[in-house]
This record gives sequence, structure tokens and C-alpha cells, in this order.
Amino acid sequence: MIRTVGVCTKDFSLYHDVLQVLKRRGIAYVSLASSQHIPSSVGAVLTSHQEMHDIKSSKTIAADAYDSVDHAVDLALQMIIGKDLYSKVYIGIDPGERCGIAVVGDDILLQKTQVDAPEDVFPLVKRFLREYAARETIIRIGHGSPLIRNRIINQLIQFGRPIEIVDETKTTSAHPAKRKDKDSEAAAAIAFLSGGTVRRKLPLKPTKGAVRDIQRHSRQLTEGKYSISEKTALAVLHGNLSLKEAVEKEKHGKKPKRL
Repeated sequence: MIRTVGVCTKDFSLYHDVLQVLKRRGIAYVSLASSQHIPSSVGAVLTSHQEMHDIKSSKTIAADAYDSVDHAVDLALQMIIGKDLYSKVYIGIDPGERCGIAVVGDDILLQKTQVDAPEDVFPLVKRFLREYAARETIIRIGHGSPLIRNRIINQLIQFGRPIEIVDETKTTSAHPAKRKDKDSEAAAAIAFLSGGTVRRKLPLKPTKGAVRDIQRHSRQLTEGKYSISEKTALAVLHGNLSLKEAVEKEKHGKKPKRL
């Protein structure tokens, strides 16, 4: 029997947030009208912390008790799979301004997603390392976008897990798809490939073109009202500031500059 995720809560706001995540991730679910009668096809129930004890199921997760609904959904999927320890887990990363990330456990694609900025990779990988316990975990990252790739590697190296740089030349799907889907699919392909092992932190050498590109992104973010300085752009490229933090810093430091 293929088990699915059940959603059972009277908290309308939480219900909306949970369904939004499930639909975004393409995860099958059923809405449960009763907390007393849980169908055998439901392998995990998402509810609120206050309602947990009212549900007649041992496989219940409080979706509002974690740092995000995505985190709770990950745990629900783990509960359905029924696996507490994997032999090998590979975390694939497609580097770029918006990075794709995928998790493969014992040759099964467990999930794929995308983050809005390179600095969002670190906390997500940290969560995945905690959620997907394994005898061996290897982080694999595509060789493209060298500066962003190296920034990410230099952050992740502190986890003490093997990191490999993978040739991502043939990982991008040729089929028409949304950018988000392409990035996450590329990350999944990267997770399945082996590469060269990273032994130490990698150098960061921002080019003038990279600086101008960050400044262009700052103008896009502020609808042309601000452009961050070259010095601040370099701080972003070195991973010391996020682009949003850089823009806020510039906004409070000078008057708007029309471009």
C-alpha cells in the first residue's frame, strides 16, 4: 500500500501554509475531517502542537513546532518511508544566484528544491544533515559559477563531510521547464555523479564583471533607487553580507541614487 500525508487541523492559517508547501512540492495528501478516524493509507499526520494529543495516531507531527513547514513535511515523508538511517546520502547543489538543492538517500531521490540566494544553502544543508541520518554523507556541487560555488564550499566545509566538485555539463534538462525546476533537477543529477574531492577552503577572486553584476542586482532589488558601492559588492561576493543586507546598509548610509 502506498501511504500518503494527512492534514488535520482546525488552525486555518496553519492548514493553508501546510497545503501550500505540499502543493508546491508536488506531494500527495488528504485533508482529514476527523481526528478520531485516520485511514490506514495515511502514513503521517500533520497537525498543530495543540491538537496533537487529540489525534488517534502515533505518526503525528506538529507542523508549527519546527523552524518551517518544509521541515515538518520532510519529517512526515521520513515517517512514511520508515527509514531512520541511510547507508549513503548525497546532497547535490547546483550553484548560482538561485541554487538548486537535492537529497538522494540510498539511490532514492528524497527531495529537490531551490533557494533564493547562495547564503540560504548553508542553513538548508545543515537541516538536511540533521534530518537524513546516514553512515556516510557526501556533498556534491556543480563546477559552474566558480565564485558562488567556492563561497558555498567554504561555508559547508565546516560540517566535516566530504565535498566533491562535479562536472555539471550534462545535468541541465533539455526539456522546457521553469527555472526553479531546472535548477532543482540539475541538483538531483549532480547528487548522482561523483567528482573531485575538496581538501581545503578555496580562493575567492571576484572579477570586475562579478562586481558590476552584483551592483546590477542591487538596482533590480530596489527598482533603480539604489546601487551598492564596489566595496559593499565585494563584501557580498565574499559571503560577508547577503545582497539584501548590503542594500539595507547602503540605504541607511546615503540618499537614494537615481540611475
